[in-house]
Amino acid sequence: MDYARARSNMVENQLRPNRIDDRRLLDAMLAVPRESFVPKALAGVAYSDEDLRLPDGQSLIEPLVLARLIQSAAVDDQDVVLVVGCATGYAAAVLARLAATVILLVPDDASTAKVEPLLDDLGADNVVVISSDDPTAGHPSQAPFDVILLTGSVDAVPAALLEQIGEGGRLLAVVEGERVGRGMLFTRVHGVIGRRTLFDAQIPRLAGAKRVTAFAF
Repeated sequence: MDYARARSNMVENQLRPNRIDDRRLLDAMLAVPRESFVPKALAGVAYSDEDLRLPDGQSLIEPLVLARLIQSAAVDDQDVVLVVGCATGYAAAVLARLAATVILLVPDDASTAKVEPLLDDLGADNVVVISSDDPTAGHPSQAPFDVILLTGSVDAVPAALLEQIGEGGRLLAVVEGERVGRGMLFTRVHGVIGRRTLFDAQIPRLAGAKRVTAFAF
């Protein structure tokens, strides 16, 4: 299979027609080999426009939803980004080409041992991989963050993650609703958290996320 052509088709047929126009983001998604982040048996469908369920119970969310979330985050090359829920490392590899530093939370040491060499091979040396069995806790010792990205849906954004948004920072997540989830942007301005609904989306639930109480506005 010609994976370079598959990446180009993903950008031209899935992303651009849906108003993904950030040149840096498109270049990053053209450069990162999505097929490297899934088992060989699934490499042929790595660029399909749907979520991929992986044998280990994890998932790789569809390219368009990921691109919409990242584009909405307006990532700057000075930003420090926290990625929650991407056990494959793909989202971190894309963001590594956009941000200064990316901290990736993975569920266990086995995931760390698998993801770190892959990121190293891709030259993503600005990604720090950290094992955490509770993704909803974030990584408070390195907070605050300029951007926090959740790559799995939640019923409500955990208060602990909202507290780790820096001044002027952004958190992107798909929040589950009764019928459909919604991509949402949370921002901190003058110490106050605001939120905005961006688009409808349905992605797999954030692995390891506990049911939480919604943040009170």
